[in-house]
Amino acid sequence: MRIVSLICSATEIVAALGHQDSLVGRSHECDFPPGVETLPALTAPRFPTSGNSQDINILVKDLLSDGLSVYHVDADALRKLAPDVIITQDQCDVCAASLADVEAAVCDWTGKQTRIVSCKPENLDDIWTDILTVGAALDESACAEALVASIRERMFKVSQKAQGQENQPSVAMIEWISPLMAAGNWMPTLVGMAGGNNLFGEAGRHSPWMEWEALCAADPDVIIVLPCGFDMDRSEADMPALTEQDGWRGLKASLTGRAYLTDGHQYFNRPGPRVVESLEILAEILHPETFSFGWENIGWRRFVG
Repeated sequence: MRIVSLICSATEIVAALGHQDSLVGRSHECDFPPGVETLPALTAPRFPTSGNSQDINILVKDLLSDGLSVYHVDADALRKLAPDVIITQDQCDVCAASLADVEAAVCDWTGKQTRIVSCKPENLDDIWTDILTVGAALDESACAEALVASIRERMFKVSQKAQGQENQPSVAMIEWISPLMAAGNWMPTLVGMAGGNNLFGEAGRHSPWMEWEALCAADPDVIIVLPCGFDMDRSEADMPALTEQDGWRGLKASLTGRAYLTDGHQYFNRPGPRVVESLEILAEILHPETFSFGWENIGWRRFVG
């Protein structure tokens, strides 16, 4: 079987189901597990990605307002690879190549029966559904069910322990720095499972824009920064957009040293098997006296500034 995955989380699902060697193509962002980065990249952003969060937001909004796709799919290269299965997503036009992009790329193919599988994770349960859907497409339903059961068991153990903590700190999850955006979809559920009280964003709903004044008024115990597509170093470079705002120094999380940077690119914004690692990272941040999985300086670090 020849598989093309055009979204990072699906690439990780395929690998976790034992089919990494069947992958013949990937998206430009697929970089885990090690080895997949050697596959041909079949997508590319239509905008420069080297700017800060505000620059990127402006460029993406301009593309979308003009009715353009954010990503280009290399239809010729995709066709030459002759995949049996193409996995994409239908959840966010900004995160990765969309179902419409892929359908447009393969619309004139003839003589090749290619199955297009689209993931659409709106909440935590949808992640399990997507793993099972990909498993079915790869004839690995039993393996997919076992994978889901294993991940859920690990997460249950973390959650059970976290719920027993007396202190449940209030948490603001920041998914984009400028303009300010809270984290939605599966992340509010992860905060609750990790023993925190999520203040912004709703489970099962897209990440909402938020006002600086609302963040100040809520004055969260903990602020966690996890921009989509950014690692910790890149997020830290963008932090002046927050720290130079009036009121940052007076926020509880700033005063107590409980503002954190996380690797949103590798963990929180990838709705796949490593969602359990995302939960472990949150548990370490929120309850360091109880949890120690070894993710500090790998998946998260304290922001000093």
